[in-house]
Amino acid sequence: MDELIYNIAIWFDDTRWSTMLHESYYMYNWVESTHVLTLMLSLGMLFLIDLRMLGYAFPDVPASKFANRLNFPMLIGFTVMFITGILLFYAVPVRTSQSVWFRIKMVLLVACAINAYLFHKRMSESVSSWDNDARAPKRIRTGALLSLGFWSIIVMCGRFIAYDWFDCQYEQSAFIEFVAGCVDGQTRY
Repeated sequence: MDELIYNIAIWFDDTRWSTMLHESYYMYNWVESTHVLTLMLSLGMLFLIDLRMLGYAFPDVPASKFANRLNFPMLIGFTVMFITGILLFYAVPVRTSQSVWFRIKMVLLVACAINAYLFHKRMSESVSSWDNDARAPKRIRTGALLSLGFWSIIVMCGRFIAYDWFDCQYEQSAFIEFVAGCVDGQTRY
């Protein structure tokens, strides 16, 4: 699997658009800045919803009304953040695909997607019984706590991708090489 990921990353890296994006004087910085700004927008909205479910923010506002009002700007932010995240990967695919931080981030993004699905499902099934309560039921609060924790770690991992502590170009422990997906004898940056 690591060999396949590495070969796909090489293929992306060899494209003209990947090189142009990475070596552009302004474009890469604009894409990265847009990614961070939309991250702030979407996670700001998401964290407010999570804090509302936990009873720490706007406890007097009905939970469904609060979530419905913030969903649209949050989804716009997530959409732009997703697109710019793909572009950031596309600009530096080999190093990124062999990053411990990137791989942790991807696993947590899948966990966040599952958590969000379950959160919305549970909320829509039960909101009529607790909509005006200051705190959501325990299952919803657990989802909110997981969301806050997962997304906080995702943001930290995203920031750490820029640092080369565990890059495959350096001698690493067998565990780090496994987690990062280092391919023996093939390092290209």
